[in-house]
Amino acid sequence: MNISRENIKKSKKKTIARILLFTLFFVGLLGAGFAYKLYLDVAKATDKMHNSISRTKSEKREEELEFKEKDPFSVLLVGVDEREGQNSRTDSILVLTVNPQMKSTKLVSIPRDTRATIVGMNKKDKINHAYAYGGIEGSILTIENFLDIPIDYYIKVNMEGFRDIVDAVGGIDVNNKFAFELDGVYVPEGAVHLDGEQALQYARMRKEDPNGDFGRQKRQREVIQKILDKGASFSSLTKYDKVLKALEQNIKTNLTFKEMMDIQSHYKSAAFNVEQIEIPGEGKIMNDELWYYNVEEKDRKALSNKLLEHLHLNKSVANQQEVNTAQKDIITNEKQP
Repeated sequence: MNISRENIKKSKKKTIARILLFTLFFVGLLGAGFAYKLYLDVAKATDKMHNSISRTKSEKREEELEFKEKDPFSVLLVGVDEREGQNSRTDSILVLTVNPQMKSTKLVSIPRDTRATIVGMNKKDKINHAYAYGGIEGSILTIENFLDIPIDYYIKVNMEGFRDIVDAVGGIDVNNKFAFELDGVYVPEGAVHLDGEQALQYARMRKEDPNGDFGRQKRQREVIQKILDKGASFSSLTKYDKVLKALEQNIKTNLTFKEMMDIQSHYKSAAFNVEQIEIPGEGKIMNDELWYYNVEEKDRKALSNKLLEHLHLNKSVANQQEVNTAQKDIITNEKQP
């Protein structure tokens, strides 16, 4: 039986097409399997990171927060210097307010030496001491009181484990304005690739920075952004297991996996417009002969109003909640022997 060349060509094309379709289908299955495994691994890691607090809602909110309704929310991000044999204090304090309707995020840096009322201690002290007195919940309450806004969620990063996170994403690239050495680690000037140890010192150094704590805050924000950018890259995705391990060992948060997924689904637009805010103030040595960063009341209120507006909250509601809380504290103190 004679087979024409045209039929042979058609047969070859069909065979090639079948092979191509099979290959695409197989690759698709592998991709789906990888995506599913990644989903499960991320869920497992976030479960290990999850650490709830005693309350379910801030007293400065009247209604429950609904991610599906795209309600604006706030997050306290703290870096805790948990060195062995020392009292832990917050080395860095950042507050984010996220508004998907305005497609914006505000990032407030609070100097760790800011003089503020430590909730539960009934005294003024450096705001980073709130963690030493009352842990993460003490920090949340103190910062809520200082900014007069609800703190809906927190993320706590162990600064000592910070290097592991940077190393897990393959290091980060920064443009260092001046060379310095801290704790035996040298960071050269200019465009430089930092490993975990160098990035840790880059985020910590302040004494050699002419801008002091403000310079350090800026570098901390830079390092966080670089980690996020690097973590979202394909190269990091191929070694995601190392990234997840570093995160689960060094991060605690009251955000659940479902809440993280809701934020990812409904709040993407807010990530493209980030306003960084520094609190105006002045350094002073007070009666206890300690140096504090003092913020004028008018500046504190102006910042509070700006954040409340961004959170779509009525200022009078927050103020009334503060009055209610103060009254509760008075009643509690009266009951104490």
